[in-house]
Amino acid sequence: MACALGLAPAPAAASDAVTAGASAGETTAHAILRELLAIDTTREHGTAIAVEALRARFLAAGFAPGDVTVVAPADAPARPSLIVRLRGRDAHAKALLYLCHLDVVAAKPSDWTVPPFAMTERDGWIYGRGAIDMKGEDANVVAALIRLKTEKYTPARDVIAAFTPDEEGGGAAGIAFLLAQHRDLIDAGLVLNPDAGRAAFRGGRYQSYGFETSEKLFVSFAAQTSNRGGHSSEPRPDNAIYQLSAALGRVAAFRFPTRLTDTVRAQYAALGKLQTGPRRPDMIAVGSGDLAAADRLSDNPTDNAAVRTTCVATQLSGGHAENALPQTARATLQCRMLPGDTTDQVQAALVGAINDPGVTLSVITPAKPAPESPPSPAVWSTIADTVHTLLPGLPVMPDMDAGASDSIYTRAAGVPSYGVASLFDDIDDYRAHGRDERVSAERFVLGGELTYRLIVAFSRPGAPGS
Repeated sequence: MACALGLAPAPAAASDAVTAGASAGETTAHAILRELLAIDTTREHGTAIAVEALRARFLAAGFAPGDVTVVAPADAPARPSLIVRLRGRDAHAKALLYLCHLDVVAAKPSDWTVPPFAMTERDGWIYGRGAIDMKGEDANVVAALIRLKTEKYTPARDVIAAFTPDEEGGGAAGIAFLLAQHRDLIDAGLVLNPDAGRAAFRGGRYQSYGFETSEKLFVSFAAQTSNRGGHSSEPRPDNAIYQLSAALGRVAAFRFPTRLTDTVRAQYAALGKLQTGPRRPDMIAVGSGDLAAADRLSDNPTDNAAVRTTCVATQLSGGHAENALPQTARATLQCRMLPGDTTDQVQAALVGAINDPGVTLSVITPAKPAPESPPSPAVWSTIADTVHTLLPGLPVMPDMDAGASDSIYTRAAGVPSYGVASLFDDIDDYRAHGRDERVSAERFVLGGELTYRLIVAFSRPGAPGS
């Protein structure tokens, strides 16, 4: 959201973020990140090596073997998960679960200026596949837990961290497997997921902190036309490609109804107060539920994605020979649904927009429904108070991500889940999944301290979800 905001100035730098304890955490986190970035954890290579490296670190730090558990599906032994538990005072209190993934997307070395599966430090940056998504976050969570163990900190409730595979590939061997087969290992009253949310940095300044309460869910459809074809020397009006093209044009012109979720309203109410330009009145109005204002803002693609379900053509194919009339034409439509919308509703809307019985619409990838986690005052204030210990006055607000994370699984399982990214990334140069992925070395240190303080804040007596 922040990339379209034009916000008023925010704090330029962090307050005193590094204590004596944090300095030790920084050193540990840096070493862990170096180790993780050197391990190829793409789906092809799996997570076993990374899991064993982290398991050894936790055991060396004094965690009991029974609190450091490795599990994997029988049909995917190379993609295990590591579950670590920091024992709390009250064994009956609902645990806090940190949800982390170790897998990364593929990286083509010839596209990079540095080796993707190694740590390269240059000009204040740390490069490597996963530096942002999400081995930098993993390293900070591991270092924070080790630091807490070293400090002999006893939380009010158990703190669990699950380091999983398959987030980038659908979650089947990761969090979905854990929920289905090992729920006891990760059973919790609240989930914090550093792989979600929006910690925004721009122009040398910390801009805002969005904690994620919900995600747009994706579903993909195939739109297809077919006829008997024929020879290209005798064109006919019933051309499969033309018919599909006309249908796609109608999809392009169609807009789903405007709808404002609780998260989006709260987010725009906060962001509107920070605006200095002509968008300010409409943003404040959206915070009050004004649909007309949301429609005016939705000329901007980022705002449009926040206030309605969207569908877009992403793939296209047709015909079988250059001298033959096409017998079939097919397009992929990917839709990103607002929380609460269903596949059936979206499919019915698209069928109505296409308005051609000769175009069939079928589901390719079904959605995984997940409810919105309420931006409750207790969660909001706990996060804001913690962020403000490091960045006083930074705007903190709920956030709905247009992308996806493993939180959809825990939300669907009935556990309130919130995205709490610690790495403030440059919103004008976001490189997750891209070439030369990197994280600021300075902001990596700040993120480590923020992770540590969030774990403490959410594991105190009376913390939300306990």
